[in-house]
Amino acid sequence: MSDTPHYINHRSRLRERFQKAGAEGMHDYELLELLLTFSIPRRDVKPVAKKLISTFGSLSGVLDAEQKELEKLNGVGSMSASLIHLVKELYSGYLAENMKKEDVLSSPEAVIDFSRIKLSGLSNEAFMVIYINVKNEVIDYALLQQGTLDNVAVYPRQVVETALSHHASGVILVHNHPSGNPMPSKEDKILTKEIATAAFALDIRVLDHLIVGKEGYFSFMENNLLPVNK
Repeated sequence: MSDTPHYINHRSRLRERFQKAGAEGMHDYELLELLLTFSIPRRDVKPVAKKLISTFGSLSGVLDAEQKELEKLNGVGSMSASLIHLVKELYSGYLAENMKKEDVLSSPEAVIDFSRIKLSGLSNEAFMVIYINVKNEVIDYALLQQGTLDNVAVYPRQVVETALSHHASGVILVHNHPSGNPMPSKEDKILTKEIATAAFALDIRVLDHLIVGKEGYFSFMENNLLPVNK
């Protein structure tokens, strides 16, 4: 009989499967389990991985969870919680770099993917601006405001001033709906018009307003709801 704990061989098999085929054929809990082996060296982490999935509903729910909520779960700890957050931040950075390589009008998917990973998992509303140059390429982005569960205070003057400071010729507005439903409210439509009017006065284009949530996204441009200033 071997004195080697059963989970040691299991960890090796998980790594071999991932090295040979990536995530193909692996369950979400197995991917999370493999990640946890790097922060929890001498313990069977399968029960912890499964508990994380069941507690937060899905792998994306685990990645979106706040640090303190992750740490509450028995067996996770601050190091594992930080590692989980690091994975999401690395992915967000990867998408941000990809977004800057594209013409955002001809390839809007990169902006949508980035916006969803950045904001859709937040528990409160937040407002982000993506700054665009004359070639429709991304210059930078900034999270301007964070609010409550169903409201965030945004001022058109602030959006325009930050666009000018970035030497942007255009902007894409982004905010999230923590409820998950990305459909715009009356207030969302009013705010979009106010920002577009203020931006137009300084020759700054509002290329889109994206609302992101767990259930998908809504694009003002795709739905022909962007105000037209003449």
